[in-house]
Amino acid sequence: MLTGEEIPTVGTASILSYDIVNNRLKYLKEIGYCPQFDAIIEVLTGEEMLRLYAGLRGISLYSMDSEVSNWINIMGLDEFAKAQCGTYSGGNKRKLSTAMALIGDPSVVFLDEPTAGVDPVSRRKLWDVLAQCQRTGQAIVLTSHSMEECEALCSRLTILVGGHMKCIGTTQYLKQKFGQGYTIMIKLSPTFPDAGSALHALKEAVNRTFSNCFIKDEHKGLLHYHIADNTVLLSVLFSKLEDIRQTHPLVEDYTVGDTTLEQVFMSFAKQVPPTIVIEPVDV
Repeated sequence: MLTGEEIPTVGTASILSYDIVNNRLKYLKEIGYCPQFDAIIEVLTGEEMLRLYAGLRGISLYSMDSEVSNWINIMGLDEFAKAQCGTYSGGNKRKLSTAMALIGDPSVVFLDEPTAGVDPVSRRKLWDVLAQCQRTGQAIVLTSHSMEECEALCSRLTILVGGHMKCIGTTQYLKQKFGQGYTIMIKLSPTFPDAGSALHALKEAVNRTFSNCFIKDEHKGLLHYHIADNTVLLSVLFSKLEDIRQTHPLVEDYTVGDTTLEQVFMSFAKQVPPTIVIEPVDV
């Protein structure tokens, strides 16, 4: 409905006072849209697709060439600019679709998983592009399954499970409100003698020291613990870990991590009934 594909039966949306119901055409002129499935004409080249969208955005013929070249360069599509879109890889199609949404500097841009299938280097460059667009005042609505992407780009985010909006707020607010405790990584000394019995004693000490603590992963030289109790003060946590390190020479080092956004998402995904929690806003 926000992209104009469906007419709202109830409610409305507006951009710059243009209402999607009463001023539909003016509303649609203010948005850019990158759908989940690439909406490209496969017999056209990438350059021709961008020229087509530049014309639809009202970019003059005088500045159209420079605008198209600029977005081809930004998205790293120089090598494929003259090739038909149908021959592009999945990642290049996503980059082209994102450029089509951003060209012409629309007020609001809707991006549906824009980095799906994009290689890590190009993904990072695309994040930089989107961050720059945000800094210039452009509003971006992004959907993604990548929690790393959400943390890198989103000033506010919402989690949807089963079609229900579960929460909305800043990343830090969601972590504080729905925190799942702490992550502890304990690095073991590789040269410690009789490491087998010392490791057993270390595990027992950690389990005795912390309640609601369980080991998530164990590799050679590394123990990964999760403490589900988020009421523990960091000062207490570090104090107890330091005591363990002093009494167990097998411990070479340790790190403490906060709740990840993925842990917050998984906690909501396990809930069956819908729950809506909205970040408080000062008026």
